[in-house]
Amino acid sequence: MYDELTASDIQKMQEEIEYRKLVVRPKALEEVKETRAHGDLSENFEYHAAKKVKNQNESRIRYLERMIRTARVISEESAEDEVGINNTVTVEFVDDGSVETYRIVTTVRGNSLEGLISNESPMGKALLGKKAGDTVHIQVNESAGYDVRILKLEKTSDESTDRIRSF
Repeated sequence: MYDELTASDIQKMQEEIEYRKLVVRPKALEEVKETRAHGDLSENFEYHAAKKVKNQNESRIRYLERMIRTARVISEESAEDEVGINNTVTVEFVDDGSVETYRIVTTVRGNSLEGLISNESPMGKALLGKKAGDTVHIQVNESAGYDVRILKLEKTSDESTDRIRSF
């Protein structure tokens, strides 16, 4: 299955790749070269740690490039009064009256602890295309679900999310 990404997601990923290639990679290579000069490699912890950092950076670059290559680009455009990608939504849980604010993002940027919910999550899917004032049923699985009322919808610019989270 392909990841759904917006054009701005891809741009941020390309920026991270460029940063990793031009800044992180040279530093990591220099660190490997310096620690290699310290002698016996079999007992050189610094050398093994430097190699690990270098390999993690290269792995992250490959991961991001593969995601970009296989991504399905989706639009983040939505009607002015409808919930869309990168919009901030304030909802009230009908059962207990509690109020939460979420931002709908693509899967690669989802982080529920920071109020960023994926457009592919049950709540994200249910909210997309809905309007302020709508009551929406969110089906979590076959036997569980809940209702939320959309209290407020804000069109949010993508600049408020600086970069793709690192895995």
